Amino acid sequence: MQEKKYKALFRVEGGEDIDVFAIAGESLLDAAKRANVSIDAPCAGNGVCGKCRVKLLSGTVQSEPSRHISPEEFADGYRLACASIVVSDIEVQVPAAALAWQNRIKVSGKGAVREQAIFDALQNELSGMGIDNDSGIELVTVKLEPPAATDALADRERLLRTISRQLNAEETDITITLYALARLPSALRQGDFSLDCVVRRDAPSKSGITVLDVFPGGASPVIAGIAIDIGTTTVSALLAGISSGAILASGSAGNGQIRYGADVISRIIESGKPGGLQRLRSAITGECLVPLILKICQTAGITPENIYRVTVAANTTMTHLFAGISPEYLRLEPYVPAFFEGGHLTGAELGLPVNPNAAVLLAPAIGSYVGGDITAGVFSSMLFKKESLSLFIDLGTNGELALGNREFLVSCACSAGPAFEGGDISCGMRATDGAIEACRVDSETMEPSPEIIGAEAQPAIGLCGSGLIDLVGELFRCGIIDAKGKFIREGSRVRRDQWGSAAYVVSFANADNPDSADVALTETDIDNFIRAKGAIFSAIRTMLAVLDMPVEAIDNVYVAGGIGSGINMKQAMRIGMLPALPPEKYHYIGNSSLHGAFAMLNSNKAGEIITKIGRNMTYLELSTHPGYMDEFVAACFLPHTDSALFGSVETFGAAS
Repeated sequence: MQEKKYKALFRVEGGEDIDVFAIAGESLLDAAKRANVSIDAPCAGNGVCGKCRVKLLSGTVQSEPSRHISPEEFADGYRLACASIVVSDIEVQVPAAALAWQNRIKVSGKGAVREQAIFDALQNELSGMGIDNDSGIELVTVKLEPPAATDALADRERLLRTISRQLNAEETDITITLYALARLPSALRQGDFSLDCVVRRDAPSKSGITVLDVFPGGASPVIAGIAIDIGTTTVSALLAGISSGAILASGSAGNGQIRYGADVISRIIESGKPGGLQRLRSAITGECLVPLILKICQTAGITPENIYRVTVAANTTMTHLFAGISPEYLRLEPYVPAFFEGGHLTGAELGLPVNPNAAVLLAPAIGSYVGGDITAGVFSSMLFKKESLSLFIDLGTNGELALGNREFLVSCACSAGPAFEGGDISCGMRATDGAIEACRVDSETMEPSPEIIGAEAQPAIGLCGSGLIDLVGELFRCGIIDAKGKFIREGSRVRRDQWGSAAYVVSFANADNPDSADVALTETDIDNFIRAKGAIFSAIRTMLAVLDMPVEAIDNVYVAGGIGSGINMKQAMRIGMLPALPPEKYHYIGNSSLHGAFAMLNSNKAGEIITKIGRNMTYLELSTHPGYMDEFVAACFLPHTDSALFGSVETFGAAS
């Protein structure tokens, strides 16, 4: 019997209308996925996050009211796409809020990088280690003898002869790419047989030489590279001059895969469905990386083909999906990935808008859930060369940790969820304009004093990770919420819905702007956050227990993650996310994954060290450790079931 189908028309705000036939009994979200309509669904369609809100314009769906949609909104046609079953022909409006991951590509020009001081410090550290710009890519100017009746040598062979003499290399060791060869005849004659050649000396011997590109002599082309951090929720990139290391532009965007689920397990499951791997690869490459790179290049005023080197740091699942390789066996015991090190890849193979022969270098992974983002992060934090015992924490959807010093390194991962990057939080967002990145609350009046990213008059749009940590810490400090994250005080800032669930309004909607909305943190949001912070703390405790080390043995804690301008460490300790240690032991180092990828971009030696870190680090699989779940359950309170672990926090100095 043939399946009954209904016509579904998705009217995408700010985009094109999309038609699809929905199968009777399937959800609106599933129909949208098949039509490649990008609707935000961090909870993988389980009805938990409330971010897949759409508006039913005509037709009928089976859907019940939920805590994410008020009775007034329900009457006005708003529905959760994941909880709405198609039972007739329908017309649906997809609002901008449901496209949050897609609509917020942010690009900054030269000199506007938020973490410039951290990059400068990293550059100085690398110079002190003798790691200079040695990518092997350089600009070589050559002057060729023009052809004549007595010298009718072809252009390619003429160039090979000249370069071999100038660089003292054998012609057989020189390769001219097809891309460069296609440009060679016109470039030669436009430059009167003077050429600027972009060449790459192949490591480690550098005896092999590849001509990547050619320009008429005197063109002085920009030789650029791009470093990319592919996070589960957020993708960040830096465009830099390869020889100078100068940052030309930077940008970030939401990872388009989030509509298939906020966590890596959801995406691994999706990849195993028919066409799933291709959909996920398209979501990260075609829908995210391609427009992000093009926009960054436009801002810097260069053509994408002038990017001759790409470095990528990402967790193991993201690396597999980026390369189009099935991550299926990452979630099946004994949790074995297809690869740790990516080998020789090119921009053309991976579908990136860069020079087709640009080398794409992947930071090596360590285990099934600890990837190149951690090897790159451990490098940029310099953990691998320190005498003292240090803890490295990367606050992301896939929370990853490393503990050790120059003698040993141990790593593990925990499923923290996307709360730190704005996912699973009703008012959550990435650290871009309009995000509340810090907040104080008056203990008497309960009035907030938020700090907002952007221009002075920038209104609040939502909460980024650092703002979320701050606000939960303040609500707990002021006695507005209890250890379970439930509201126990009433006031003008606390509102309750028809089911009695409470929320704290950080910023009220602008009455003069009908498109603005309240920024409110709900009890469900706080519950999701408590699980995220509990995953981090329980992972720390488990790792220390395995090594039989007390928390006091840690001399320094390096906290990474692109979740805001900085983390209030005292607040993070107050709520039980980080161990109670003197604040001076904590150091926020920003997006260390991107910093490590940036180091790889400019230096082959840095890449070699990062590879060595990956090969020498021990991986601890938490899912097989018998005590981890007990630790996690105990940590899912504010601050913990054993509050004595955090008794010293209030004796520390003022939060900073």
